[in-house]
Order: sequence, then C-alpha cells, then structure tokens
Amino acid sequence: MADNEKEKKAQKQEKPRFTTVDAAILDLCNNVEIPEITCWDRTKKQSPRCSFGEKGICCRICSMGPCRVDESREKLKYGVCGVDSNTVAARNFIRMIAGGAAAHSDHARAGAETFLAAAKGEAPGYAIKDEQKLLQLAMDFDVSVGDRSVQDIAIEVGEKGMGIFGEQFGPIPLTKRAPLKRQKLWAEQGMLPRGVDREIVEIMHRTHIGVDMDPVNLMQQGSRAAIADGWGGSMLATELQDIMFGTPVPILGRSNLGVLEKEQVNIVIHGHEPSLSEMIVAVVQDPEMIERAKQKGAQGINLAGICCTANEILMRHGVPLAGNFLQQEMAIITGAVDAMVVDVQCLMGSLPRVAECFHTKVITTNYRAKIPGATHIQFEEHDAVETAKKIVRAAIDNFPNRKEVYIPDVECDLIGGFSHETINYLLGGMFRASYKPLNDNIINGRILGVAGVVGCNNVKCEHDAGHIDLVKELIANNVLVLQTGCSAVACAKAGLMLPEAAAKYAGPGLAEVCETVGIPPVLHMGSCVDNSRILMAATAMVKQGGLGDDISGLPVAGAAPEWMSEKAISIGHYFVASGVYTVFGTTWPTTGASELTDLLFNGYEEITGGKWDFALESNVQAQKMIDHIKKKREALGIEKARKRILYDMAMRRELDAG
Repeated sequence: MADNEKEKKAQKQEKPRFTTVDAAILDLCNNVEIPEITCWDRTKKQSPRCSFGEKGICCRICSMGPCRVDESREKLKYGVCGVDSNTVAARNFIRMIAGGAAAHSDHARAGAETFLAAAKGEAPGYAIKDEQKLLQLAMDFDVSVGDRSVQDIAIEVGEKGMGIFGEQFGPIPLTKRAPLKRQKLWAEQGMLPRGVDREIVEIMHRTHIGVDMDPVNLMQQGSRAAIADGWGGSMLATELQDIMFGTPVPILGRSNLGVLEKEQVNIVIHGHEPSLSEMIVAVVQDPEMIERAKQKGAQGINLAGICCTANEILMRHGVPLAGNFLQQEMAIITGAVDAMVVDVQCLMGSLPRVAECFHTKVITTNYRAKIPGATHIQFEEHDAVETAKKIVRAAIDNFPNRKEVYIPDVECDLIGGFSHETINYLLGGMFRASYKPLNDNIINGRILGVAGVVGCNNVKCEHDAGHIDLVKELIANNVLVLQTGCSAVACAKAGLMLPEAAAKYAGPGLAEVCETVGIPPVLHMGSCVDNSRILMAATAMVKQGGLGDDISGLPVAGAAPEWMSEKAISIGHYFVASGVYTVFGTTWPTTGASELTDLLFNGYEEITGGKWDFALESNVQAQKMIDHIKKKREALGIEKARKRILYDMAMRRELDAG
C-alpha cells in the first residue's frame, strides 16, 4: 500500500476531534475556529495511558516505589513492601472514597458555617426560608423545640451540625433516618460511622505503608467513610441549603449553550457551593447593576450555570443551565461569557488559558480553589452582598472587551426541582402526601422500578451519550429515573425532563403514571451532593410499606455511566453500603485485582445487600439494572403485573362480607 493511501486510511479511521452528542458543541465546532486548547485535545496527547494506573495496581504510597503489582506476572506479583495487587487496589479505592467524601463534607462544612453565621445574624443577606425543615432537622439532632424562637433553634442546629464532622464515637445522627433493618446491619458489620473527619483520617492511616493489608478490612473502613458522606456530610449540606435557600419545587428552566445572550452581560457560575450563587442571583437583579450594564453597552445581565452550581440555582430560581462538566471550556469559546465565576470542585485548570484566546474573565472565589492565571475575589459570607457586587461589576466592566461572538442556537426546556418532599406531595397531594401511589404502581407493574442515574462526564467516552442512551433504555422499560449532577444536565438537554417526554420515550405503564401525575419520566433532583435526596426517597418507599423492610429489598438500581471523579466513587459506595445495586461505566479502578473486584461485584451483596458492577455499553448497563430490578420484584412476589379489576356491585358485596 502506498504511503499516501496509508495516511488517508489513518485519517479516515481517526476519531472526530470532539466526541459528543451535544448539538450545541457540534454547532460551535462547525462555526468557530477552535485552537487545540480543549480537554479533548489534551486527552489525545495523553495516549497511550499507563495500564497499571487504569487497573488500580500502581502504588506510590512510599518512596520505595512506585510499584507495579500484577497478579498475572510472577515477577510483579508483590510490591517492594510485600503487598499484592488486591491490597494495592483496595488502598487506592478507599483513598478515592476519602477524597470524594472530603469534597462533599468540606462543602457541607462551609454550608454549616454560613448557616450558623446566618442564624446568629452575622451574615446579612441569608435567612431561614424553610422553617418546617428546620424543625425536622432539629428533631434529628435532639434539639428541643418547645416555644423557643426560630433563631434559637437554628443556632443550636447549626452548632450540632458543625459538631457531626468531628464526632469521635458515633453513630452520626442522620443515620437514624435509614430503615431500622439497615441501621442494624451497619452496626453488625462495624460500618456505623463516626464523624467523617475521623473516618477519613483513619483511611489515610490504614493505607500508609505497613498498616492495614487486608482488602476486606480496608473496604470495611471505606464503607464507614462513604456512609459518613452519604448519610452525614452530603445529607447535612442538602438539608441546610434547603433551610437557608428554600426547598426546591418544580420549576421551568432552560438548558444548553443557547441560553447565553448576545446583547447582555453573561455571567456563568460554575462549581458546587450555592452560598455564592444565591447572592449573585440577588445582585444581578439590582437596578444599580442593570444600569451599569446598560452604560457599558449591554441590554441587561444574563445569569447561567455550569455543573452542580447550575443545578442548585436552577432548582430554586429557574436560572438556566449552560451545560455540564465538559462544556465549561466551550462556554468560554462562544466569546459571549464576560465572567466565569467559580468556587470549588470540577474546575478545569485550563480555564484561564482558554480565556486568554477570547475575553472572558475567570474569577476564583474560594481560598480552597485558586487557579494560576485567574483573578481571585475572595467570597466572604459575612459581607456576601458587597462581595457579590464586586464580582458582578467585574463582569459588567469586561463586556466592552468582547471579540467575536458565536452562540449556538441550541437549547431545551426542562422541569427541575424534584426534592423528595416534592415527590411526596405530587403523589399524594397536600393533605395526603405519600409515597403510596409510587409503591402501588410498582406493585401493580405499571412502574417496573426506580433507578438513580447520576455522575459526571468523562472525556474518555462520547460526551452525554452514556447518560442519554441509558436513561432512554430504562424509561422505555417502565423504570422511573431520578437524576442529579452532570447526568441530570445531559438528560435535560436531550428533552427527557419534560412531561411530554413520557409519551415519546417511556413504556406504556410509566407513561400512564406520568400523564396522570403530570411529571416527566426523568426527575431532576439537584446537584451531586443532593444524592442524599435519592437515599431519602428510597427510605420513604421502605417506610411506606409493601416493598420490603430495607432498601436492599426494593426494586431499585443506580448507575454512573460517565463517572470521572473521586466523589463518584464515594457516592457509588455509600449507595452500595446502603443496599443498592450500582453499575458504573467508562472504566473501573480495580480490574487488576481479581479478589478485590470479586468482593465488590459479588461478596458485598452478602455483606450489605448492595453491590458494584461495571459495563462499558449503555445497553448492557441498562439490561443489568433491569435484570436486578426484576430479581427484586420476584423476591417480593410482584414479578407479574396485576390486572386492573373493575368491581361490580355483587363483587363489592362479596368483599364486604369477607
């Protein structure tokens, strides 16, 4: 074959530069000359990757390494210190849990600090918006209510909330929300958590060279830390944010890059902690700020979100979603973003470098997360309004510096804001709020089961395709889907979070229920820290009755098809530890350790009732989840749909006589 023919063949087989199903990104790529500055470009330059690292069997904990430990090769069977691949992979895995739990719990700690300051009147601009939820949390913390003032109750709740992070003996109070059978199982398995700070420190101690080398023992500690995240830090963050900013209710929103406005100052908020974004939402409506924008030549100020901050401000204010994790650079590439304001988590270090090619001002706001090349304006909760005004002014003043602007004409409406309390209300109404209609429709077979599909984007796979394809397959099989995080944004952009999506994509049973209640077949439940809402929904299903006495007995499953962060591992593991079958896509970090992988994929079901699984293809993930749900239905004796019977008068008399 001639050299030029080989070259042509290689070019033909080469993957597209941007692997995504997102129409806005594809439109942008076709209309803007984009330098090689994106995550897709950097991914290509990283190939080939270290196979030992991908399989979880590279150890660099001490300076005698790094060691490559491979159970299939005799000379690499043990590291220098003598441990095998299962110990190495278990150490790496629970360190990922520690990292994810730390991210969620530091988020929660920041929220608790703001909450306590607000309760004491030391944080102007913040208030108690959901008093009922405050009282419910007070009962969880054994805080006396009586005839005390809301302020006094809030102060004590804030102090108790701050205390759970360093709880030395446990169990932490919010684990009492779990079904009684689940609490008993955790106690028997030594998994009831103390404060997350202590659990993370113990992980770091145990994984130090020369300490814990038993994979089962290591995973027990990983489970305890994950539970401290899901039923501690994450749950506390959600509760306190709802109390301060309002518990979400269904709200109409818009999604994708088309929500940016050419004639307005565009401020994109990106990150995870809503204390800042709540203030910016208020400040951009200030007449003084709007007038300043007009003086700079803009028609007004447009606010949009990226990642989990986007989910937070969507749920409470209807602020549009500009996109998810892999769209943060693309938002800047439109040339329309005058400021990208970031706080913590899932920020790309490339943002200031991408911004240099356009005009965007990247503003960091949290001392925990500074990026070289960005402007830093420290956000102070004690002076929140003024700090927010300073940030908004910086964005407005940058508007005249715009160069070429191209905004893809791609956006989609959605309904967001389904807290577990909202689901309760929608199903039963104000006076009979209940999960009974959901349980009844699972029992009668109209709804096969419930799935939580959550997690990040990962540049290793086709952007958004994993989420969308999996969710479409599930709802087509009458599985109601609950979503958070970047996964929720993906499905919002695909039109799956509108009520009319039920008739278009869902199976007949699920479509009938959705039409009756007036909900989409895919429910937006918030940011990644709000996965605790899904835990509470599962617990409510158990407590309602008819579907067993523990989460592990429910016909439910979880998935993160495009996961990439340590937070996803912590989330996945607290679901597994709570009794939920959980399947991940893209890659799996223990494939080089057969015994540990068998423990996670099989042995854990005997320990916690939940287990891990992995599959690359969305249709395989969906089938695994559906098979699991059917297995649980069979165990409950509801594997066959029950036919509707219209009773005549004689049949009713017979019932009454019985």
